[in-house]
Amino acid sequence: MMIRFWQVLTGFVLAFLLLFPVSAQAASSSGVTSSNSLIQQNFKGQDFSGQSLVTQDYTSANLEKANFSNADMRGVVFNGTVLRDVNLHGVDFSEGIAYLSDFRGANLSDAVLTNAMMLRSVFDNVDVTNADFTNAVLDGTEIKKLCAKASGVNSKTGVATRESLGCK
Repeated sequence: MMIRFWQVLTGFVLAFLLLFPVSAQAASSSGVTSSNSLIQQNFKGQDFSGQSLVTQDYTSANLEKANFSNADMRGVVFNGTVLRDVNLHGVDFSEGIAYLSDFRGANLSDAVLTNAMMLRSVFDNVDVTNADFTNAVLDGTEIKKLCAKASGVNSKTGVATRESLGCK
């Protein structure tokens, strides 16, 4: 008797879903934006040094050669962003996200990148002297590149760069 009840109930639920389908909502990192979003803008060479940019969102933006030195960038999102030759010396990028972003030639010296998610991003020829990557998530191949040049101790956290990257 109980098995028959569950069969009938399952039949009703399936019939309901077939007659009244629930629309699927696809999500992507570029589809989720906030009032702090700067989408497809060109900030090439601009000076953001020392500014508070907490939770700012740069999606498909060109930030090549921009200066963010000593900026407060906690929780900032870089999504598909060009950051070639950018100056991120001394920034606090903790809890930040950098997805599919190009950091080639960037200066990350003395930066705090704790708990940052930096997947599918490129870090060729990057200066990470004294940077702190504690609990940051990066692709394994990028960690190897960074470990090849990693040295020093972060002035704010006291953590060694090689240790924070898990270099061997």
